[in-house]
Amino acid sequence: MAATRTFSIIKPDATRRNLTGAVTKKLEDAGLRVVASKRILMSREQAEGFYGVHRERPFFNDLCSFMTSGPVVVQVLEGEDAVRRNREVMGATNPEQADEGTIRKEFAESIEANSVHGSDSDENAKIEIDYFFKPEEIVG
Repeated sequence: MAATRTFSIIKPDATRRNLTGAVTKKLEDAGLRVVASKRILMSREQAEGFYGVHRERPFFNDLCSFMTSGPVVVQVLEGEDAVRRNREVMGATNPEQADEGTIRKEFAESIEANSVHGSDSDENAKIEIDYFFKPEEIVG
């Protein structure tokens, strides 16, 4: 299988606790290569646009507030079957249900502050990568 790309966010709860390197190491140890990365303070407008699919859900405002509460690290990851591999190393959304050794099991504070976001499909990975990165920023 050829290398594919996926999108990842290291969320404010993880950056606040200085876990950027530990999270990235887990991603790299899982066979994913960081081909683009930047630390940003997501604006409210960016958060609302990125999470727009959830606009009608009751947690939308809290999600946007959380994602703008501190710096995040947005990344493009590359590797064989990158979406699946990233989702495996992230673990279940609810850290209580996540497998041992996964990012969310080890680092998440709660189901909301679960340290990472990752694309759920190749199609969404492309959309999410394009939302935060220009092609020339991806150097792999």
